Amino acid sequence: MSASSLFRRVRPGSGSDEMFAADGSVRDTYAALHDALAGLGPEEFRARSESLAHSYLDQGITFDYAGEERPFPIDAIPRVIAAEEWARVSQGVSQRVRALEHFLDDLYTDQRAIADGVIPSELVTSSTYVVDAMRGYRPPNGVRIHISGIDLVRDGSGEFRVLEDNVRTPSGVSYVLSNRRAMAQTFPELFAPRPVRRVGEYSGRLLGALQAAAPDTAGEEPTVVVLTPGRYNSAYFEHSLLARTMGVDLVEADDLVERGERIYMRTTAGLRRVDVIYKRTDDDFIDPEVFRPDSVLGVPGLVRAILAGNVVVSNAIGNGIGDDKLTYTYVPDLIRYYLGQEPILPNVDTWRLEEPDSLAEVLDRLDELVVKPVDGSGGKGIVIGPAASREELDALRDRLLTDPRGWIAQPVVQLSTIPTLVDEGPEERHVDLRPFALNSGDDVWVLPGGLTRVALPRGEMVVNSSRGGGSKDTWVLATERAAAPVAGSSRQRSGTSAAGEERIEDPLDEDYDGFEDLPEDAAEQTGREPDPVTSAIPLLDDEDLDESERPDGAPAPGAAPVPGAAPATEGAPGADGTSATAAEKEEDADAQPDR
Repeated sequence: MSASSLFRRVRPGSGSDEMFAADGSVRDTYAALHDALAGLGPEEFRARSESLAHSYLDQGITFDYAGEERPFPIDAIPRVIAAEEWARVSQGVSQRVRALEHFLDDLYTDQRAIADGVIPSELVTSSTYVVDAMRGYRPPNGVRIHISGIDLVRDGSGEFRVLEDNVRTPSGVSYVLSNRRAMAQTFPELFAPRPVRRVGEYSGRLLGALQAAAPDTAGEEPTVVVLTPGRYNSAYFEHSLLARTMGVDLVEADDLVERGERIYMRTTAGLRRVDVIYKRTDDDFIDPEVFRPDSVLGVPGLVRAILAGNVVVSNAIGNGIGDDKLTYTYVPDLIRYYLGQEPILPNVDTWRLEEPDSLAEVLDRLDELVVKPVDGSGGKGIVIGPAASREELDALRDRLLTDPRGWIAQPVVQLSTIPTLVDEGPEERHVDLRPFALNSGDDVWVLPGGLTRVALPRGEMVVNSSRGGGSKDTWVLATERAAAPVAGSSRQRSGTSAAGEERIEDPLDEDYDGFEDLPEDAAEQTGREPDPVTSAIPLLDDEDLDESERPDGAPAPGAAPVPGAAPATEGAPGADGTSATAAEKEEDADAQPDR
């Protein structure tokens, strides 16, 4: 073990710790960071860590824990991933996203994979996530998964494995961006010993992917908006951050209206056509004409506008089947079928309980396994056999016998650990990783880093914030070639490198702010201030629309307002008495990074 007093409480034991090997030596990937942290000393490190936590509280970066808004815990010891290992992770995530894109397209159109016996038809017919209204629909650029979050864990051998896929509304990227900015401001000197790849370009890349998804706008700039359930939603910080850093409008359902199978945004200057909606609302609430009629979080007529080809919603409605944990078990086969490749990142070994032999084996070993609901999120419903009581296991047995399709089982994966600051000092704590990928149709780009979630209670294996977890800044080291400064320029500020793609952080640059400027062409397109959006103004009649914005087939001038247009209800209770946050049900994952 290192002589540093800062890490004296870390006990790597089995060798699953990412900073320390089993013999106590510091792994090469962490050597520079370890020395820099040790040089601070325990008192200085703790003082700065407290400053880091206060900065999150001051910014209102919170999450919902047991019904209470709390500052999201960020640990000051970053996770470090070597360039070579990240290259494999990035390729594996990209491969998985492309296979899931093929699967969703096939599912809603030809269903070749079912005909060829790759997946059983029961996988689709028994899923509650398939949206019949979307059958036959293909987005303009073919992309349904614009944003994805693929959850990874390290197994006992140190290999990254996929734990689950998130292709509905994966959340948590705001913490990736905020963690980096806060760490750069609080611990700028830690970045000096090794070049760390930038994450601040995410918003520009996201905007580019959303603009690429737009329907034909006859040469006009596509209008992109972020649709939020409202400021009382637990993920509102993320919604507003992404809208602000993309330079687009943040809207609620009452800010949008359908006219003539087109979607318009109500602004103080009149109606403005909307081409792409980045939704942060669950499918069940997105359009009361198709889904829940009591929803006040959706836009009546939105699905009709999508099917008419006049607006794109990201991620696509109906993607939930891709999140289904039973679908997850077939993804390696889907990669082989659609891409003709072997999976780069393996799944965690999984039992499908709808198969009689698997169900019998799992029932015989309930006290050894982890059992998960296929539609669960945020760690909800998970039963960890070795930690469960006899009463809990008996109740679980009854649920599995009643609904085997609703569950999967996996072995207990001993997650890797990283030293994490607790009351007594840094101790080892379990972590997972959520890389985020953006699909523009031409390329799947994986953000270099991702959200590392850490289980703060000792021995806890569930890292979700709903179980008291926190996060770490995730550092992907640049290759040696990319680390070399570009002749005649500051590699740190420009972010350019000899490799061209690997942009490097430099918090010591006086102009550094943590967020990268939008790409030049995107910056020009978003140079205007977002339109002032309001739910207070009335719908305008056609005579108030510019000729270019008047929807085909819209009511004649002087016609009555569209029936069913909802009043302003930002953050108000839904028709069933639940709050906007509670009404999202599955979108607890959007309310906090728990998917």
